[in-house]
Order: sequence, then C-alpha cells, then structure tokens
Amino acid sequence: MSSPATAPPAPSNLKRIVAASLIGTTIEWYDFFLYGSAAALVFNQLFFPESDPLVGTLYSFLTYAVGFAARPLGALVFGHYGDRLGRKKLLVLSLLLMGGATFAIGLLPTHATIGTAAPVLLTVLRLVQGFALGGEWGGAVLLVSEHGDARRRGFWASWPQTGAPAGQLLATGVLSLLTAVLSDAAFTSWGWRIPFLLSGVLVMVGLWIRLSVDESPVFKAALAQAAARKADHAAEVEKLPLIAVLRHHWRDVLIAMGARMAENISYYVITAFILVYATTSAGVSKQTALNAVLIASAVHFAVIPLWGALSDRVGRRPVYLLGAAGVGLWMFPFFALIDTGSFGNLLLAVTVGLVLHGAMYAPQAAFFSEMFATRMRYSGASIGAQFASVAAGAPAPLIATALLEESGSSTLIALYVIAAAVLTLIAVGVAKETRQRDLAEVEPGSGQDAPVASPADARTA
Repeated sequence: MSSPATAPPAPSNLKRIVAASLIGTTIEWYDFFLYGSAAALVFNQLFFPESDPLVGTLYSFLTYAVGFAARPLGALVFGHYGDRLGRKKLLVLSLLLMGGATFAIGLLPTHATIGTAAPVLLTVLRLVQGFALGGEWGGAVLLVSEHGDARRRGFWASWPQTGAPAGQLLATGVLSLLTAVLSDAAFTSWGWRIPFLLSGVLVMVGLWIRLSVDESPVFKAALAQAAARKADHAAEVEKLPLIAVLRHHWRDVLIAMGARMAENISYYVITAFILVYATTSAGVSKQTALNAVLIASAVHFAVIPLWGALSDRVGRRPVYLLGAAGVGLWMFPFFALIDTGSFGNLLLAVTVGLVLHGAMYAPQAAFFSEMFATRMRYSGASIGAQFASVAAGAPAPLIATALLEESGSSTLIALYVIAAAVLTLIAVGVAKETRQRDLAEVEPGSGQDAPVASPADARTA
C-alpha cells in the first residue's frame, strides 16, 4: 500500500508535472544539441578557419566535448543543493544558465572579428552549458519519478527522457529549415545565429511552466523526517549528499556509469558524428543528413514512452539489455547502409539505431531513480549519469572523427561502439531489478536490497 507521502497525485497534476519536466528538458537539450550540430556544420569555418576542414571539425568537436567535462561538476553542485533544498529550485536555475549561455553564443563574434578570443569565449559558454545540463537531467527525472507510483513509474519517468529527441528534433528542424531557405554563404555568415538566439524565447516559456509545479512530495516527506531525526538525535544525519552516496551507494554509481556507456556513445555517434561521416565519406549533402536525423528523432520521441511502459511490465533490466545488445549488433549494418549514399538507407540506419537506443534511454530514468535513497537521490543519479558522460558522450564524436581520419573507414568506429555495448551489458547484467520499488522506502545503506513493493501492493497503489 502507498503511504500518504507517496500516494500518486491526481492525473491532471501528474500530467502537469510531466509536461513541465518535458518542456524544460526539451529546451535544455535543444540548446545542447544545437551546439553539436553547429560544431559539425559551421563552427570549424567560423572559429577554426586556419585548419583544414577535417582538423577544424576535430577542433570544433573538442569545444563540444568540454561541455561534457563540466557536466560532472554540475551534477555535484546541483545534486548537493537539490538533495538539500529541493528539485524545483535547481531546475529553474539550470534552465536559466543553459538558456543564457546559448543566447550568448548567438551573439558571439567569430574568429574573423576578434581572432583567438572567439574560440576561447565559445569554450567558456560551452562549459556553462555543460554545467547546467549536468544538473538538469537528475532533477527533471526525479521530479516525475517521485510524484508517480511504482506501477507506472517507467512510463511516466520516460517522458522527460523524450526531451532529448524532442530537443534534437527542434534543433535539427530549425537548422534544416535554415539550410533549406538560405544559401551556404548566408547561413555561414549570419543564419547560424538564429537558432541560438531563439533559445531566449524558449527559456521564458520553460520558466513560466516550471514555476507552476509543486516540489516532490517524496522529497518533502524525507526532509521532514530528517529534521525530526536530527531534533531527536536518533541518528547521524549526513551533511553532504555526495559523501552519503559514496558511502552507501558506490556500487550503484558504478552500475549507472556502466549502463550509460553504450547509451551515451551510440547516441552521439548516431546523431552528431553522422553529420560528419555522411557528408565527408558517403557524399551526402548537409540537408539530406539533417533530414534523416530529423525524421529519425521523431520516431525516437515516439518509441521512448513505449519502451518505458514495457519496462513497467517486464522490468528495467530486460529492456535495457535488449537495447545495449541491439545497438552493438546494429553498428556494422548502420555504416554499410550509410555508405550506399541512399537517403532511404541513411534514414533506415539512423532510425533503427535510435529505436534501439530508446530501449536503453527510456527505462534509465526510473532505473537510476530507484537505485538511491531520497535524500541522496539527486546526487546519486546525477553523478552516475554525468560522470559517465565524460568518458562516453564527450569524446564520442571526437574519437569517431579521429578514427575516420586515421583509417579512412568505419570499421574501427563500429568496434568502438560495440566495445561500449559490452561494458553496458556487463554493468546492467550484474544489477538487480528495481521495478515497482517504493521510492519512500529506500533507506541509506540498503542499496539495491531495499524493500520492493509486491505486485499486489502496486495494484492497490
């Protein structure tokens, strides 16, 4: 049975919370992915013009990667204060930081105007983006996970995950529209700034929606309980959530990091590096590559809630393992289809890749949330997810581009993604199932052996 603190909210209230998390994450991912697409398409010319095209692309992907380097710091800072002050306040701050940095990129002078200061300023703004995104993901998925009940948590918590393909869809759609209506010269000169400046409008919409939702009831109950324990001197209260996570949940952090490897690496190879590979090796135009990613992202958005709902029925682990194995097996056909130069084959390659990626990404929100205790959940989920991104998503386009330059073929790139899939299969394989766990019952030190609601309890929740 659900306790009062964890009783599911009214459907209308839960839908508003899901909408607030989804719209906020969409805007933040739009900002983050917009940079990645621009890095692949124009930043090599605008900020690194003295390099040859492929080396310039490597440099632009380096600035892309530094955003990932800042994500663990964002996870630590936002996780710490999110576990002490609440999820909502930190989500508002992350949206402001991300939107402000993206808007500033749209105003940034290029190398032709201010020389080497241009890539330096670009790198600083990218660091701010990464810092903000490092705190965004954990808060957004927890706000939904902690409002819902165990029976459908995988489905509802997967909706903030759709913010990634929705942001990719929005960023790619805007860029695709601009490249279609503008000449290459106009787009390179000023057109690329429009989607960055558009972020300012989107942030205002996101703030209005996020400020209207309530704080997580599970967090408020845990905060009150911790205050009572401290007043009664009944137990030691952890002052730093980070220390508590490393003390009680170090194994869960490692599992989360391993689970992220195939998910993170495959995503950025499929959506960011593909813009380089398809245009340089397969002879596909920028517009064609962008259109393929655009359509595939729409399919990705649609299948994520379906994978999330399936994880409520069969468990988080089986769905996640299916996605990791599928992505690994798809890599050689993926590149073979792209090499044909056919738009239909390119679209098939990217779409199947993102559908398989969704099998990992959809249950991830609920899976990671269910691993950690309430007063260290923001820190634990964020640290596990964002520290992995430094080794996974950050260098993925960079490594793939370097492997392409070194070998001239896709074989090593495919093996790189397959190796990541093997790591993820091992990590998720040793994890325990968390489906239907009552988040309010997970106590520090219990790790994955925390009480799990029975199916009968879940049905009566």
